[in-house]
Amino acid sequence: MTIFDLFSKRQKRLRGEVPDIFTYDTIPDALRVQIVHIWQDCIGNQTLYYEYKEVYKWYKVIVEALCREYGVFCLTQNNQRNRQYMDELINFFLKEKDTEKVIDVIEVTFRLADKVTRDYDYVNNVDDAIKELNDRFKEHGIGFQFEESEIMRVDSQLLHVEAVKPALKLLHEKQYAGAQQEFLNAYGHYRHGKNKEALNEALKSFESTMKAICDQRKWTYDQKDTSKRLIDICYRNELIPSFWQQHMSALRSLLEGGVPTARNKLSGHGQGTTPTTVPEYFVSFVLHMTAAAIIFLVKSEQAME
Repeated sequence: MTIFDLFSKRQKRLRGEVPDIFTYDTIPDALRVQIVHIWQDCIGNQTLYYEYKEVYKWYKVIVEALCREYGVFCLTQNNQRNRQYMDELINFFLKEKDTEKVIDVIEVTFRLADKVTRDYDYVNNVDDAIKELNDRFKEHGIGFQFEESEIMRVDSQLLHVEAVKPALKLLHEKQYAGAQQEFLNAYGHYRHGKNKEALNEALKSFESTMKAICDQRKWTYDQKDTSKRLIDICYRNELIPSFWQQHMSALRSLLEGGVPTARNKLSGHGQGTTPTTVPEYFVSFVLHMTAAAIIFLVKSEQAME
């Protein structure tokens, strides 16, 4: 669906009313309504709901999955004997005050569209629907994007475009499936404020990427090897050409001391008597640094003869 640059939007820009930073703690009513419109394109509208059993089933699956996870029988005050699952989902989504639950609904619905409904010709293009969702997030200044079937937090649009998205695209290859899952887990923990867990998963993804490269190149390593050992193997086998290594000693220091040190210092060992707090901005930095390192390693492997 085309997003129209309405007169009212242009006037808001002229008055400087367009959001210039991302917010995370509220999903505006207007955005919720727009998302419901997108569902009707990519999952099914009221007519399709009564006409096609698949559409009824999709909304039923979504509602029942959410009910089970939240430990409730209904998302809203409904008559359980005659439930209208589409109406139940929409009413819950429009009225729910817990932002994280609202994000849950967006993730579950678009994941279903991404994985299931795109195979049916009576719903509109799912890729267009996902693009519109992400564009609507940006339009409202909401710091989330739907990537690789997950809602991910966006702290810097430039870094997200230049580092996170390319890293996910590179990790989409089958051999990097483990690294991709760990990278997505890191962002999932970050979105839920589990900062130490996010650092742990970031390091796992960094190490899994190097192990996948070693497997592809048949370089010997031990599954228990640390990141420093894996970096040694990559250097020894000239993942970074020898003539670069001589002039880029700082690169090795960055790879060895960046993501691994951040994780080990703040979340990898016992915290002692004083609880260790990991600031959100620090985790954001480490996640973007992990993405950049992964891009560098994978592209270096692709460039090898």
